[in-house]
Amino acid sequence: MGNALTDILFRIESDDVLMQLNLPRGSMQLVDGAKSAEISAFLSDVDKTMAAGGSASNTINGISKLGGDAAFVGKIGHDDIGTFFKQDMVNNGVTPALLSSDTPSGRCIVLVSPDGERTMCTYLGASAEIVAGDLKREMFDGYDIFHIEGYLVQNHDLIREAVKLAKESGLMVSIDLASYNVVEANLSFLQEIIEKYVDIVFANEEESKAFTGSDPENALIHISGKCSIAVVKIGKEGSLIKSGDDIHHVKPFLTECIDTTGAGDLYAAGFLFGLANDYPLDICGKIGSLVSANVVAVVGAKMTDAVWRRIQTEIIRFVTV
Repeated sequence: MGNALTDILFRIESDDVLMQLNLPRGSMQLVDGAKSAEISAFLSDVDKTMAAGGSASNTINGISKLGGDAAFVGKIGHDDIGTFFKQDMVNNGVTPALLSSDTPSGRCIVLVSPDGERTMCTYLGASAEIVAGDLKREMFDGYDIFHIEGYLVQNHDLIREAVKLAKESGLMVSIDLASYNVVEANLSFLQEIIEKYVDIVFANEEESKAFTGSDPENALIHISGKCSIAVVKIGKEGSLIKSGDDIHHVKPFLTECIDTTGAGDLYAAGFLFGLANDYPLDICGKIGSLVSANVVAVVGAKMTDAVWRRIQTEIIRFVTV
């Protein structure tokens, strides 16, 4: 479950564009409809690509592409962007459990700098209107894991209802902490639901520090004391995984970085796919690292079927060793 956002990606020739639009390089900021339209108009002569986006959407798309059965819960508007989002999910094998609103669909304008750094301007629109009352028990039937993106946690009632329904349906609950500022703003709530309901926590260095105040190694220990599986991603150093007394340091797959969009989301996709298939935790991390390495080598969070076939072949190779 997550924000139903359509990613609109522009590759800019220099960061001068960011200065002209008064956008801090590498930031993720929420904008209103007017600001979103202003940015789109300014970039009207720049080539763009579109894809169904949002953190959880990227993760679920990745799981589907790896061969898993996946569905997505979110809310869209009655407009072309909403129609595009739904069809894109269908085209990628994801079952859309989408609610509708008269508010325009959400979209995320992503400006990709020459070195791959991304600056994001997000208009949440209809995606922010999903509420606890929209959720039904049957949405959770037939699945093993319920994954939530951290960008939704400011809606406390929604998250509480979602994790309760997931647990009542016998699902494991997974959450990606999403952003250090989200963690800081919702720290006590996150601590509460992780201790009570969450089985798997994904965090990067900044998010884990915001949650625990510690370096990655100590943050891993702290987080794993509150859930079954803790994952702390440490950039070029790979990732750390802990479950009980079982600890793994998974090395990264090195590749040329073109665009970091979706790197963490696709790591979660690989990891959760491995977990759903009962692979050992180190193999789950290795799959996550492999998928993440491939997505940073392309623009956006979507990869071609040819790339996914190569990934699947590589997974078969190292899970059968």
